[in-house]
Amino acid sequence: MLKLGEQQTLIIEKTVPMGVYLIEAAGDTEHVLLPRKQVPEGAAAGSRVSVFLYKDSEDRMIATCRQPALTLHQVGLLRVREVGRIGAFLDWGLDKDLLLPFHEQPKERVQKGQDVLAAVYIDKSGRLCATMNVYPYLETDSPYHKGDEVHGMVYQTSDNFGTFVAVDNRYSALISRKELVRDLRIGEKIRARVISVRPDGKLNLAIRNNAAAQMEPDAAIIVEALRANGGVLDFTDKADPGLIRDRMHMSKNEFKRAAGHLLKEGRIEIGDDRIRLVGDRNE
Repeated sequence: MLKLGEQQTLIIEKTVPMGVYLIEAAGDTEHVLLPRKQVPEGAAAGSRVSVFLYKDSEDRMIATCRQPALTLHQVGLLRVREVGRIGAFLDWGLDKDLLLPFHEQPKERVQKGQDVLAAVYIDKSGRLCATMNVYPYLETDSPYHKGDEVHGMVYQTSDNFGTFVAVDNRYSALISRKELVRDLRIGEKIRARVISVRPDGKLNLAIRNNAAAQMEPDAAIIVEALRANGGVLDFTDKADPGLIRDRMHMSKNEFKRAAGHLLKEGRIEIGDDRIRLVGDRNE
């Protein structure tokens, strides 16, 4: 069986003026053309050839000896070559670019020259296309464990769940809403920490260090904010969590822990509605 979007080793059935016809096994009636310019030197009837199968501009299945950047259901980074009337066209290493339809893009549509994380799928009309909804195609058997540092790309955001990340552009991961201390953009590359591995193999991530390691950096952020505001912040650790997140890019608990540390060191005073810097020293 000829498999669209996959790499196959096929047999040369016969030579024709346009190239050679390939079949999977002797006696098969289903064949595909490998254009003449793609035929390996010295290949003849009966030779085996490794090819990739896709569809040409006239919607006919065709073979190529060139290896695309992605095959069916694989996920990876592809560059936008052009943006047209029905979507964007991605460079995946073949003569015919890969279509990324508008309905397979986020609300903020992609631009020419942009690198996008995408997967290859077969659409309802039987054509190979790209999608930026890569969630169904990501793997869940990563080698990572709790405490590991990972790198990934944001590919989707959700008001209900948080931010979805493709670790190594390959493994499924989530930063839950409670772990988000700043907004992350689709396409943003991040460094994160694995806080747990779910039973299904998906990773839960945090973009900040654990509490003990993060306290000193958070304290430094508070001090810098105080210096930038004339030594005073017009809110305390009792403020609304959303305000703390927006102003300080940390959770309320993290802010409270770092402020308490500074208070214990005698570097700040905490009033009813403000924090004041005292005993300042440049570090």
